[in-house]
Amino acid sequence: MEAFTKLTGIVAPVDRVNVDTDAIIPKQFLKRIERTGFGQFLFFEWRFDEQGNVNENFEMTKPRYEEASVLVSRANFGCGSSREHAPWAIMDYGFKCVIAPSFADIFYNNCFKNGILPIKLSEEQVEDLFQRTAAHEGYQLNVDLENKTLNDDYGLHIDFDLDEHRRQFLLQGLDDIGLTLQHEDEISAYEQKRAAAALV
Repeated sequence: MEAFTKLTGIVAPVDRVNVDTDAIIPKQFLKRIERTGFGQFLFFEWRFDEQGNVNENFEMTKPRYEEASVLVSRANFGCGSSREHAPWAIMDYGFKCVIAPSFADIFYNNCFKNGILPIKLSEEQVEDLFQRTAAHEGYQLNVDLENKTLNDDYGLHIDFDLDEHRRQFLLQGLDDIGLTLQHEDEISAYEQKRAAAALV
């Protein structure tokens, strides 16, 4: 997993509460067994109409958000089913950071396992980000995980909080497997000792 330290990225808004995982990646696209290839289906039923045409009324389809890597949304983001495909789709589309007032627990945990930084801010701070994103085309945020800060070019400075254990996971680019492999030497020594004992 790629380490996350700092990110400067264009912000894209999804101005909706209770964005569930079926909206993030609809169930009909869950047939792939790889973690890649889901980005094209992100928010599919909002980004496209029934004929497959781009829905120009959905914020993210606007050209100004094409290269976005920071997603801002409302409360209870990632609710619904526990499918891990939701963070896979978000990451595959190009988002590395999701900001909202609150997240569903399973989605929040799955973000860290897939290299995505979910940041919880107050309703007022999130509203301010929506206003700034609308006011400035190509609006960017500087996300600094090392110092737990958000900044922009217009005087914004926000300190955000994050569990230190999860922060270290992202800073070091570790998922559960990577964390285990940090103890590979000890695991190998144990296995060798166990195999030798079985021969006695």
